[in-house]
Amino acid sequence: MATTLSQDLLVRAPKVLLHEHLDGGLRPATVIELAREVGYRALPTSDPDELAAWFLADTPGSDLVRYLEGFAHTTAVMQTRENLARVASESALDLARDGVVYAEVRFAPEQHLLGGLTLSEVVHAVLEGFARGTDVARLEGHPIVVRTILSAMRHATLSETIAALAVEFRDRGVCGFDIAGPEDGFPPTQHLRAFRLIQREDFHMTIHAGEAFGLPSIWEAVQFCNAERLGHGVRIVDDITYLDGDYHLGPLAHFIRDRRIPLEVCPTSNVHTGAARSIAEHPIELLRQLRFRVTLNTDNRLMSGVTLSSEFATCAAAFGWNFDDVEWMTLNAMKSAFYPFNERLAMINNVIKPGFAALRASHH
Repeated sequence: MATTLSQDLLVRAPKVLLHEHLDGGLRPATVIELAREVGYRALPTSDPDELAAWFLADTPGSDLVRYLEGFAHTTAVMQTRENLARVASESALDLARDGVVYAEVRFAPEQHLLGGLTLSEVVHAVLEGFARGTDVARLEGHPIVVRTILSAMRHATLSETIAALAVEFRDRGVCGFDIAGPEDGFPPTQHLRAFRLIQREDFHMTIHAGEAFGLPSIWEAVQFCNAERLGHGVRIVDDITYLDGDYHLGPLAHFIRDRRIPLEVCPTSNVHTGAARSIAEHPIELLRQLRFRVTLNTDNRLMSGVTLSSEFATCAAAFGWNFDDVEWMTLNAMKSAFYPFNERLAMINNVIKPGFAALRASHH
């Protein structure tokens, strides 16, 4: 008999997270507390449960714009060194308690300058917070490696500066560069100088593409900018057709699959932003069956009301996934991490595979 993969069970599985936004993963109680401390009065409520419900952008037919409304509140309370460090520390701890063993958490330094911090000070504060949270998690018996991706906002003009900043901090916990924000009307090719800088420095990049906007966004990200990974990337299904009982991949879909370009897929978030109608209709299962390099991610735990364990449990229930499927996706994610090759191998051989073997043994 197949084991039902409940969230409680999946918390015990070693998991890898590649796509999570720092300002989308705060604890509701922390938002309220920090707002009180800094005198921010625009929160819709000061009750943690009500606030959690307000942040949840799950109205049917919701879109990316509504989804992004909540970030005005989270970034408003993340403008001081102490607050940034606290949010990062809690993020690392919450992920570790959910069984995440390796995480790459991204944020846009340019959104945290209102309190007078410099870009460098913002990055320092976040890295310090991650180090603190990681230490606490280890003492609790939940070891985790947390690394950081610096995002530039695609509708702004700081991308080259942020790319240089990412390179400057490359040996101190920053593992890559990204552009985020509204896709439509702000193509990645507007930021070519930033991507060229990352390439010249032999550094890593991932690009938000193929979430709210379709194939042209993905094509530009891989063909003009040389993205190593795609943030979301689910619209690649627009280049897959079903004909005569079989799936046919178009040239771009072939390219993505053949090159093993990882897709940082965030199903619940995609439903909330209108990129997919429901979990049951989400393209992740088709992409998994067609053996794209699919990884499963949270995007924004606060705005989508998810954890990585709940996301796996939701997909397992919808698509009948078993331990093998969850492990396959976890290995995909670890192979795709912006982490040195020998350390990726060590994580796979010493943490992930033994963790899943132990989990299977306890459920036979």
